[in-house]
This record gives sequence, structure tokens and C-alpha cells, in this order.
Amino acid sequence: MNSLETLDWVVIGGYFALLLAVAWWVVSKKTNTSEDYFLAGRNMGWFVVGASIFASNIGSEHVVGLAGSGAADKFPLLIYELHAWVVILLGWLFLPFYVRSGVFTMPEFLEKRFGSKARWFLSLFSLAAYVLTKVSVTLYAGGIVISTLLGVTFMQGALATVLLTGLYTVLGGMRAVVYTETVQAVILVVGAATLTIMGLNAAGGWSSVVDTVGPEYMNMWRSMDDKDYPWHWLVLSSSIVGIWYWCTDQVIVQRVLTAKNITEGRRGSIFGAFLKLMPVFLFLIPGILALVLKMRGELEWATPDQAFPALMMHVLPAGLRGLVAAGLMAALMSSLASVFNSCSTLFTIDIYKKLRPEASELKMVQVGRIATGVVVLLGVLWVPIIERLAGGTLYEYLQNVQSYIAPPITAVFLLGIFFSRINYQGALATLFSGIVIAAIRLILEVMKSSLTEGSFLYNFAGMNFLKFSSFFFLFCIAVTVLVSLLTAAPSKEKIQGLTMSTITDAQRKENNQSFNWIDISASLFVISIVAWVMIYFS
Repeated sequence: MNSLETLDWVVIGGYFALLLAVAWWVVSKKTNTSEDYFLAGRNMGWFVVGASIFASNIGSEHVVGLAGSGAADKFPLLIYELHAWVVILLGWLFLPFYVRSGVFTMPEFLEKRFGSKARWFLSLFSLAAYVLTKVSVTLYAGGIVISTLLGVTFMQGALATVLLTGLYTVLGGMRAVVYTETVQAVILVVGAATLTIMGLNAAGGWSSVVDTVGPEYMNMWRSMDDKDYPWHWLVLSSSIVGIWYWCTDQVIVQRVLTAKNITEGRRGSIFGAFLKLMPVFLFLIPGILALVLKMRGELEWATPDQAFPALMMHVLPAGLRGLVAAGLMAALMSSLASVFNSCSTLFTIDIYKKLRPEASELKMVQVGRIATGVVVLLGVLWVPIIERLAGGTLYEYLQNVQSYIAPPITAVFLLGIFFSRINYQGALATLFSGIVIAAIRLILEVMKSSLTEGSFLYNFAGMNFLKFSSFFFLFCIAVTVLVSLLTAAPSKEKIQGLTMSTITDAQRKENNQSFNWIDISASLFVISIVAWVMIYFS
């Protein structure tokens, strides 16, 4: 395998110089108000919003994990990268409710809809979920990428990722994050596209790739009795996870809440949905190319998660290796920065401010910075556990854990918006029972090897995660509806404008005036591409 040369280091140095310049420019601006620090003053345009959505999503799990899935015969996981339709749903369905409510965070929205207990629960639940998924996954991938590129140990690489990202995130807040993410999104797309093109050339073209791995390898739809990825459970479970991640998760929704208005936020989500289509070509395909070259004896890598950096070091010349390495680091840093800022927002707005309502704006910013450091520390401590759960494929680990986290939250948000009869008792019963069931499943999965084979607990721990997630979601729907119907209905005055049936005529008219035929056409164009990809890989 080739190593980075002087020209590569010059390119990487140029990238960091540009990033630091942008960050310094942002930090030099005043960020002493909570709205500016956590939501960038709510004055972002659609391009920056869309690029920020893309950059905060396209992180370690894609650079390392999605390519690893392509290299490890886990092609059905491609469906998680076809969630552009869900990003469209965010802009058209969910965003108007969020903007009208004037909230900073998703727990704050739940408080307006269901009361303060729901807010407390989702705040703590989300922080725990970020440690289990986003922070620790990014650190794990950062360790793999940086150790592969620089020849350092895994833990040194993980810690370097934290230090490189933490400084400008803590100092600059959300404004620093969204502007640096815009730069990083451009570098990432250019770098990964270059690798895909040159990798295809090294593999002899797409037809040669298909001939090598076989047409059946490219089929994302497996039979209903497939033990790993039955298509019906895959579609249902992935949709549940998609709605949770794209429409209710703080990291993503916080990006559209930085927009000037609903129009800019919706257009940002449409642009972000278009960019979301790129990982199929920028990360999954390189993983397949790395597998092809390995099958031909031209490339070596120990685990599928090393496929992307190994391909990069093999096929790219000096200079371009530096560009793609910069893109890799950009993806790692942008996703980590997004999580850092969202965690500090959740803790400061939803927990600290509730406990200390008299706290000054400056004090809230300071607390947000401290919260970031605590989350990072917890993520570092969880990294060793990921190595046990990931089974060699980071992307599958991520979808696995998210399938346990998503069902209760997705159920509460969807029913909360579409069904006015849902009350706080139903929401709380679902959220609390959901966290218990998810925790039991995760603990049993870690302990599975010590359980008696054939026992109830062993079978529960070993149930296909897609099937488990689907049944779990149906359970959450049932609990929410039944408990709500058995208890008093919520006050219509308190939920005015927060559900479909309580929107006023004036609010409906305002929303209808916030889009035009271009927005509709662009949305349909993105959805048509999703449909084409699903048909092509079948």
C-alpha cells in the first residue's frame, strides 16, 4: 500500500488552513446569545442549510461503514441511503409544525405537545443515544481512518479526531459548524467522486465489476425468508429509522431550524435530499471496487471497514490522495461537530435552562461548551464496546442500534402530529416502555454468548434486528393509542397549531404561500431518482 507523500500533506495542510480560516472568521463574530450560538441566529439560506444537512449526515458511518457494507456482501443496507424521500418529508410535513412552535430543540417541541415530562425524557434519551451511536461511531471510524492514513494506533487516531474537531465547535457554536460543514461538504464530494472514478478505471469499468462479483451481489432485495435482510422487514424497519433520524432527530432538524423562514428551510431540505443520493456512488461503490481488487489479488485489507481508505491509498496518485484524505477527515469532523453542537444544545436548552431559568445568555453558552466535553468523554469510553457489537461492519452496527432507539420516538412524533387525541399519558407510556425494551435488547445482545441457547432470552437477543424493530414499532403504536384513549383527551387550546387537525386557516394559508411549482418539481425529481436506484439494484 502506498503512503502519503509531501504533495499529499501540502493538500491536507491547505484544507486545514481553509477550515481554520472559516472557523476563525466565524468565532470572531459575536456568539454571546443562545440563539446565535445554538441556531446561528436563524438566518441561514437554503444552500447552507442543505449542505449542512448533508455534511452532518455523511460522516464516519458512510466513509468507513457504508463502503465496508459494499465490500462485505451487505448490499441491502443500501436502502438506508435512499432516505432522500424522508428528507423531503421533513421539509413538507414536519418543518412547518416546528417553525410555528418557535422551538430550539425536538424535546422542546414535545413539551409543547405533551408536557414537560416528555421533554425531560427525550432530552436524556437523545443524549444517551448520541453516545451510543453518533459520537462513538465517529470516534471509532476516525480511529480506523487516521490510523490507516498516518500509521498511528487506533486510539491515537480516535483522540486526534476529537481534538481536531472540538476546538472550533466549542468556540464557534452552530454558526461555526454550519459554515465549516459547507466547506467540508464540497471537499468531501469532490474527493470521494475522484476516488470512485479512478477506482472504476482501476477495476476495468462497471461491467467488469459486475462480472467479477456477479449480478446477484448487486441485488438489494432479498427473499422474505432471508435470515439477515428479509425485504419486507427491511423496508418497514428502515422507514421507521429514517423518519426518526431525518424528521425528529436534533442533529438534522437543528439544521433546518437555522433557516430564515419555512421556505428556505424546505428548500434546504430538498437540496439536502438531492445531496443524500450521492453516498450510493461516493461510498458504497468504492467498497465494491475494493472488494473486486481484493478478489483479483491487487489489494489487501483486513476488515471491510478498511476498504475505503485502502482503496484510496492504492489507486490515487500523490496530491489526489491528499485531497481524498482531506475529504475523509472532513466527513469525520463535520459529523462529529454536528453531534457536539446538538448535544450541547439539548443539555443547555432542555436541561440546564429548565433547572436554572434565570441563567444569563453568556452562562448558557458557557454551559453548552462544558456539555460538549462531557459527551466526548462518554463517547470515548463506549468505543471498545462498538468493536464487540460491530462484527467487522460499522454501518450494520449503527443501523442495528438505531433500530432499537427509533420506534418509540417515531411513533410518538407521528401520532402526535396526525392524531390530536394522543395525550401526554400515551406519549410517556410509550417513551418509558420503549427505553426499557430497547435497553434490555441491547444488553442481551452484548451478553448473548453467555445465554443458554434456545432459551427465551437467547431467542429474544438473537431475533433479526429488522424484524424486532418492526414489531417494536407496532407495539409502540398500540401503547400510545390505547393509553391515550383510556385517559382524558388533551386540551385543544394547548395543542393549537401543533397537529394536523388544529391548524388554523391563516396558518394553512401561510404554509401554502411558502412554496411554488419549482419546490414541488424538485421534490418529485429527487423521489424519481430514489425509485430508479431501487429498480436498478433489483
